[in-house]
Parts: sequence; structure tokens; C-alpha cells
Amino acid sequence: MSESKSFISGCKGLSLTADEKAFFRNERPWGFILFGRNIGEPAQVADLTAEMRDCVGGDADIPVLIDQEGGRVQRIKPPHVQQYPNAAALGAIYRADEAKGLRASWLMSRLHAFDLLRLGINVDCLPVLDVAVPGVHDVIGNRAYGQEPEIVSAMGKAAAEGLKAGGMLPIMKHMPGHGRTMVDSHHDLPVVQASLEELDACDFVPFRRMNDELMAMSAHIVFTAIDPDNPATTSPTVVREIIRERIGFDGLLMSDDVSMNALRGDIAERTRGIIAAGLDMVLHCHGIMDEMLAVTENVPPLSGESLRRAKAVRAGFQAPDGADEQALREEFNAMIAVA
Repeated sequence: MSESKSFISGCKGLSLTADEKAFFRNERPWGFILFGRNIGEPAQVADLTAEMRDCVGGDADIPVLIDQEGGRVQRIKPPHVQQYPNAAALGAIYRADEAKGLRASWLMSRLHAFDLLRLGINVDCLPVLDVAVPGVHDVIGNRAYGQEPEIVSAMGKAAAEGLKAGGMLPIMKHMPGHGRTMVDSHHDLPVVQASLEELDACDFVPFRRMNDELMAMSAHIVFTAIDPDNPATTSPTVVREIIRERIGFDGLLMSDDVSMNALRGDIAERTRGIIAAGLDMVLHCHGIMDEMLAVTENVPPLSGESLRRAKAVRAGFQAPDGADEQALREEFNAMIAVA
């Protein structure tokens, strides 16, 4: 069987169209991502994830991603799962009681794993390791655990461990740090003027402390002290000197969504820039077929270090720990009710 290509793809609706099935069979994305538009009843989601996997070989360890953070970034919502609190609310628990905060972070991720794995979703784009600065744009805002790198590091680690205990894998985001942005990178290019020393002492800390995780997502942000001309996602300098060397991350590095307008050029140019910068994987979320074709025409089959990292991810899935879902849910809900 031919090797997967270096991209992760979304789809348009609640089930795959004939064109999407043919595209996935022919182009072999490494993984898939779901959004709110793909979510109906639980049985429908499980059928969709099975359809996706069937197009590319059917293996259970083919990654299917979702952004299920809690707060406003929660793609699967009540009544199918409970509404979870945002990261800032968990960070507030930590500031009042460190042990309780860490337990809350772990529990929420463990509950995400119960919710998601039964639907065929095995990767959560969590934890958000961005260290918020005062005035940060709402694109991050209360998605951050706090303004202190130590709190973000500790809470992010607990969140990642909860996912792994439940049989899922985490994706750290947004490397090397999105907490200083004052504009929404979905629409505009954020530019961060902080010195390398400031970034190293704050923004990079959570990623450095979790640099042994298997996956991370890049930030569409220009750091003028490192590369004033290119956002991190398309900057060979940021990828090589900061992410790989200074942070020490050797896992699979994927882009944030290639469709976001912080990136310059058309989808083909953006895709080529991401691969040329040294990222392992291009993420395309919107299910727009013309854009999907532009991505797949400009990404290579997985090979070399990227293939090694991709194989490590698929080998990294573990069986769930056998925990009692009801007991953990009652513990968590009691904890947040009094927070």
C-alpha cells in the first residue's frame, strides 16, 4: 500500500460524498479532522469516522482529530456531551488549590476521551499551551490556562496525561506560542515584537517542558526577533532554531489550518511554504474540494524524518485505563460546581 501524503483533511458534511471518498482513496491523507458541521447524532459521527478510515486502509490508529477544548471551542456540544469549562476556569481552580486544579485538568481530558473515543475520534487538539498576556485577543483569551508559564505547563501536562490515560493522543498548540496575539490569525497576521529573551522565559516554557509529546500544531504568527518576514508556520528559522533546537521538540509538527488568512498567497503557495519550512504535515480543515486538491498537489508522500514521526504517533496509541466513567464524571462535576 502506498505511503500516506503529508496532510490532514476535513470534509464538508455529515457523511462523505462520492467525490470525497474518491479523493481520499486516491490521495491518502495521513489523518482527518472534524468540525461542528460534521457533528450530528453520535451514531452518525461514528459512521463518518469509520467511513474516513475505510478510505485509507481502515486501521483503528488512523488519526481522526477534533478541537474539543471546553468553553467556546467545543465541537461536540450538549446534549450529546456535557458543556465543559474553558481553560481559564480550570486555571482559576489551580490558583486556589494546585492539586485540585491539576486533578480538574486531568479529569476533564479523561472525560473528553470517554466522549470522543466511542465516536471513533482518537486525537484531541489539546492542550492549549499559549501563555496569555494582558489584552490578548479573544482568539486565545480564555482558552489559555493563565498568564504564568508554570501554571500553563502544569495544567497542560495534566490535560495531556488525561487524554493518554483514555486511549487518545494530544496535540500541543500553538507552537512556539500564541499568547501575545492582539489580532485574530483566522483573518489577519499577528506580529509579536517581544525579544527572544522574553519569549524564551515565558512563551516557549510550556512547550519545552512538554517537548517529549508526539504532536504539536504551529502558530501563524510573526516573531520579529526571530524571523520578521515569515510567520512561524512558514519560517524555516522558527522551525529549525526555535521549535526543533531551542524548544527541543522532535515530534510531528503540523500547521494550523492552511486556510487561515494570516498566511500569504493562495492555498498552493501556502502549502509549499509549510513543507519548505520543515513542518511534517499540512492541516486543511474546511472540506472545500478545490482547496483540498491544491493541498494534495503540493505535499509529498511521507518520508524520512516526517515518516518516522508519523509512525511514532500511530504507535503511540494505548488502550484506555479502564477507569469508571460515572465516578470520574461525578467527581469532576462536583469540583467545578463549587469552583
